[in-house]
Amino acid sequence: MIALLSGDIAFKSIDHVIIDVGGVGYRLLIPLSSFYALPEQGKVRFHVHTHVREDTLALYGFLTLEEKELFLLLLSVSGVGPKLALNILSHIPATGLREALAGSDIKGLSSLPGIGKKTAERLVLELREKVARLGDGPTPRPPLAARAGDHLDDTLSALLNLGYKENQARRALESLEIPPGTPLEEILKGALKVLAK
Repeated sequence: MIALLSGDIAFKSIDHVIIDVGGVGYRLLIPLSSFYALPEQGKVRFHVHTHVREDTLALYGFLTLEEKELFLLLLSVSGVGPKLALNILSHIPATGLREALAGSDIKGLSSLPGIGKKTAERLVLELREKVARLGDGPTPRPPLAARAGDHLDDTLSALLNLGYKENQARRALESLEIPPGTPLEEILKGALKVLAK
């Protein structure tokens, strides 16, 4: 079973990457979070899950061990296959997913594409305790207002004017790392990138 691959990027697209490892190309299906974090070229290292079924052998790649562990936890839930698990990780950062599961955020989870209320309830029921045992649990972060400073209301207002719902916009802003003094334009660009996933 392949668990880790290091090599050069031979090709990348939004849903997969081909890694050249000693002249052999491995095709890895990846979440959008990994795609956005990839360099244009050069060496990369992926944590890999080898998924074997009667008619399929697929490799799923993750830039962080946390994402791979969450992917495996999602697969353990009845009715969640690799495609849906990858879709979930493409639409919410790993930390955000852990926080949503640990905090029983049914509403937030059911707003993800492909997840209805029943699936969200099942995810929380089956994974809330397991996710708390992953690593050290979700890392507490300062409130959004403290991180974004005066630009919070302006950025939120801009996103609302662009047609995004308030809860979507807030969640996108919460997922960003915003150093003090970050210009409004950069915060807005980062939020739009998250919302485009």
